[in-house]
Amino acid sequence: MSLVPPPHDAVPAAPGADPSRREAASLRRRRLALVLPTVATALALAAAACASVGMPDGPLDAAVLVLFCLAMAWQCYIAWTYLYGAIAAALGRRVMSAVERQAAGTAPQASGRSRTAAVVAIHAEDAAAVFAALRVMARSLARTGGDGRDLDLFVLSDTRDPDIAAAEEQEFARIQAWRESAGPGLPAIRYRRRAENTGRKAGNLGEFCTTYGHEYDFMIVLDADSLMTGAAMRRLVRLMEENPRTGLIQTVSYAAGRDTLFARIQQFAVRLYAPLSIRALETWQGPDGGYWGHNAILRIAAFAANAELPVLPGRPPLGGEILCHDTVEGAFLRRAGWELRLLPEEPGTWEEMPTNLTDLLGRERRWCQGNLQHLGIIGLPGLTAGSRWHLGAGILSYLVSPVWVAFLVLGIWQAIRSGDLGLLAYGLTGEGPAAATLAALSLAVLALPKLLSLGHVLSSPERRAAFGGTRNLLVSAALEQALWVLLWPVMTLFNAGAVATTFAGRVVRWDTQVRDDRRVPWSEACRLQADSLVAGVLLAAALAYAADPWLALWMAPLAVALLASPALSVLTSRVDLGQAARRRGLFLTVDDTAQAPELHDLAAARAAPPAPARPHPVRGEAPVWLATATDDAKASPPREI
Repeated sequence: MSLVPPPHDAVPAAPGADPSRREAASLRRRRLALVLPTVATALALAAAACASVGMPDGPLDAAVLVLFCLAMAWQCYIAWTYLYGAIAAALGRRVMSAVERQAAGTAPQASGRSRTAAVVAIHAEDAAAVFAALRVMARSLARTGGDGRDLDLFVLSDTRDPDIAAAEEQEFARIQAWRESAGPGLPAIRYRRRAENTGRKAGNLGEFCTTYGHEYDFMIVLDADSLMTGAAMRRLVRLMEENPRTGLIQTVSYAAGRDTLFARIQQFAVRLYAPLSIRALETWQGPDGGYWGHNAILRIAAFAANAELPVLPGRPPLGGEILCHDTVEGAFLRRAGWELRLLPEEPGTWEEMPTNLTDLLGRERRWCQGNLQHLGIIGLPGLTAGSRWHLGAGILSYLVSPVWVAFLVLGIWQAIRSGDLGLLAYGLTGEGPAAATLAALSLAVLALPKLLSLGHVLSSPERRAAFGGTRNLLVSAALEQALWVLLWPVMTLFNAGAVATTFAGRVVRWDTQVRDDRRVPWSEACRLQADSLVAGVLLAAALAYAADPWLALWMAPLAVALLASPALSVLTSRVDLGQAARRRGLFLTVDDTAQAPELHDLAAARAAPPAPARPHPVRGEAPVWLATATDDAKASPPREI
């Protein structure tokens, strides 16, 4: 029997049956198909662990056992997610939502029935890079046909720095001049900057809905590093037009466009490992989808009426303004009865990611605080079970890090005292059926996600070709796994510290992200990863004190990873190493082997020399380029400078 039930609209309807009840029954079956095997595997692992090590002899043994079971329970969920996704991928259209099946046959052409704003929310970003991406998207929209009046590109600035604001205004003037001479079919390009950036990005979008929302039916939300094809945008609009119960459609945006070794490895890993987990997510969540904050289309009236964020009680970091607002906004939309859908395989949607380890760790600290704030949201009345799980999964993904760190620390202490690796070795050093069962289950749970993802790609000639062929794929996957062995301890220790400091009251700064390829200097790497160095030294000292060769051999990768973390940051931040890997066919993705015109155009725009600066107007005098590309003065009130 299949682990994945059929879609609700494939279930034969009994006379007089309520479609909403059929859908609810289908969702229950789909979710049980993931929950029950996860719980059963976690319980089996716990039983094997108890049988393998015997009854705990004191609080240390008990703590190690409990921490092991908790950490592996989360790994069981991840493993079953990938197996569930692999089965769903094999079943194809039979488990796709009606919206996803509809997307495959929807032409990316304007219908004339609605108007849409594709909004780019920015705050002190590289203005030249933002407007270069706007040019690419405008040209892509023109290539899909039409006169461009159905969709406007809108820059929503929260910039407070006057020099950066001046650069934005100059780039807006340039793109207006470019639009006038670039040919027909281009969308209108508009710009406004708020006087006060209350509420950060959420407040920025909220103000747009209040001020300009009456002009549009839908809003495609983009980040400063987002890129979407015109075909993807217009297909999303058509899907919203055809599905009036849908309040939001989220696409999957893949990382692309950066060249440091770290960025190229991460771009490769996301392309390789994300599809099965995303397929599982779409299959079990149904209309209880999530919102990831960008590269999604929203129904403006629904969003404006239902997605207003509360201010959490108490002081930051757990109280105050909600930082990770997108998941909460999606939950509120769903609470109001709107469907939230996910398109796992919609092409033509990209984003960028941190290009080095230190910038990634900085983002993780911000996301950690934002997700832990959801502890004050998850219990609100009226939220659906799916929305509560989206919130809970974000919380658990960070809380599992201190569990792993505590297990490793206490497990090493236990091994030093007893001379037996015990649960630290996942049963591999034990004897008897229980230890063998524990080892087999542990290895399967830990290895299954990557093995299934690799098998999914290898099973298709088209997917293999997208990664540069079988040999390049296998070599790249092996190298990525070696890097992950070194990266996982650093990430886990850092996130555990972020959780601890958040509960201790440390408030992070929500600064503008660094998006360019950036080489990390040794001084910065050593300073920001001092905790890893200290932990590595302490671990090495403990292993030397224990004088146990098996324990030292088993824990050597962990010690090396912690001690080498600054070197890892510095070396993987190099662009020359990333470009060399590409020339050798390593870490390729479809964005390298079959590059979309939009990515090519964006890369060319970045490589072009900057245009000469235009003089900035006298403060207080409204610059002429703050008019929009439309002639309707009423739709474009004077901007606030």
